[in-house]
Amino acid sequence: MAEKIGILHPGDMGISVAAAAMAGGNEVYWASEGRSPETRARAEGQSLRDARSVRALVERCEVILSVCPPDAAEAVAEEVLGHGFQGLLVDANAISPARAIRIGERFATAGAEFVDGGIIGGPAWQRGTTWLCLSGAAAKRVARCFEGGPLEIEVLDGPVGRASALKMCYAAYTKGTTALLGAIMGAAENLGVRGPLYGHWARNGASFIPQSEKRVNEGAVKAWRWVGEMEEISSTLAEAGMPAGFHLAAAEFYRHLTGFKAAQSAPAIESVLAALSQAAGRKQA
Repeated sequence: MAEKIGILHPGDMGISVAAAAMAGGNEVYWASEGRSPETRARAEGQSLRDARSVRALVERCEVILSVCPPDAAEAVAEEVLGHGFQGLLVDANAISPARAIRIGERFATAGAEFVDGGIIGGPAWQRGTTWLCLSGAAAKRVARCFEGGPLEIEVLDGPVGRASALKMCYAAYTKGTTALLGAIMGAAENLGVRGPLYGHWARNGASFIPQSEKRVNEGAVKAWRWVGEMEEISSTLAEAGMPAGFHLAAAEFYRHLTGFKAAQSAPAIESVLAALSQAAGRKQA
């Protein structure tokens, strides 16, 4: 059965999730009030229906999808509840299991439903590239919203928190090792040994260096979002009894690269290393 779905907020990832929900035969709405021209262009480009305000969106939609930076997840959830929402919120943000459970408890207390979600992969424009993992009592209802679209769905057994746990553990490796690679390259550059290091790395195969640089370059553009995600991963590892310090360091690494937020494309590795070197100079001053 088709649903009326609201999306908060259609950024690069959120707009692809919204489009996937439309492909599943649903009516998808967004709220233009206070949003940027770039967000408006994305929403209009996919023919999302404009409810104007979050209040109107909440009143009109049975399902709300939250796709936002992790540090905003609870504020978005509280805003939805503040408008008297009694439907189903799907939190698809990169947050720790404990945070997802906390939001879920708030919704249960308010008499609303909550599904924990975690997105693995990039924007979902073609099948086989992006997975939305779901956990919670209403997860299968959410899964049906995306039938026939490009977004792959994985419903996990167990309560709220499982989907976020899977997302955190997956990103701990992918984005965590990208930070490690970048920090190593930055150190080698500052110490004058990047050329010799690359010579030894080349023994791992001709593709190792360009692939490593590509990961760091592309990560620089997304660093402004990944700072909070690394902090959420750190909390997740600590909750699981694992050392948490590495991902706090990864958050610091990405914090040095937040200046690339407005970049239209991935910067060259020399630009990334220059930003890291500049940050190192500020730290030593």
